Amino acid sequence: MKKMFRSTLLLFAMAVSTTGFAQDDTASSSTDTRENFKFGVKAGINLSNVYDEENDELVADGKVGFAGGAFIAIPFGKFIGIQPEILYSEKGFKAEGSFLGADYEFTRKTSHLDIPVHLQIKPTENLSLLVGPQFSYLLSTETEFNDNSVGSEEDINDDNYKKGVFGVSAGVDFNVDQFVISARAAWDLSKTDSDGEESSLRYKNQVIQFTVGYTFL
Repeated sequence: MKKMFRSTLLLFAMAVSTTGFAQDDTASSSTDTRENFKFGVKAGINLSNVYDEENDELVADGKVGFAGGAFIAIPFGKFIGIQPEILYSEKGFKAEGSFLGADYEFTRKTSHLDIPVHLQIKPTENLSLLVGPQFSYLLSTETEFNDNSVGSEEDINDDNYKKGVFGVSAGVDFNVDQFVISARAAWDLSKTDSDGEESSLRYKNQVIQFTVGYTFL
């Protein structure tokens, strides 16, 4: 998890440096729109993984998935606002295991409807800082085993899965005219399994997300 956040901070810094050049080019001709109500759409990728606070031995590899949806920016003045979003979000992880002396690998894929509600802090026209709670609703799950021949799928009817979990989302938006380059880090605060037994894989999703969007002023 720490590695994911270090990577996020590095990518944020790179994005700030890149966007700084665009700000210099457009500053003289742009009109400050921080007090405007905005609606937008965006799409990009998730870099997802899981962590388990009660099992330090859990080792999983990340997975790439799609993210896309819509958002609205509601200003409460020039520097503060609220930005709710609704996103289709693919998450998951890859892991290894052993059963009766046989090793296997599996990939867990999950599809969610993510609804973050961000506090929006706008120090400049081109930069917005966002943080807030997120509700994630499970749409579907699938597990693929790669042990030479065995495959398995799980769907939303699995009673051990919580359909809704709460978490936290934080990130930054870079605004260049009506385009928005966004980066987010999000993680669950509640487990995705419902029984929490010691023999179960108790895990929480964590995601780094990058999207490009367009706003309608």
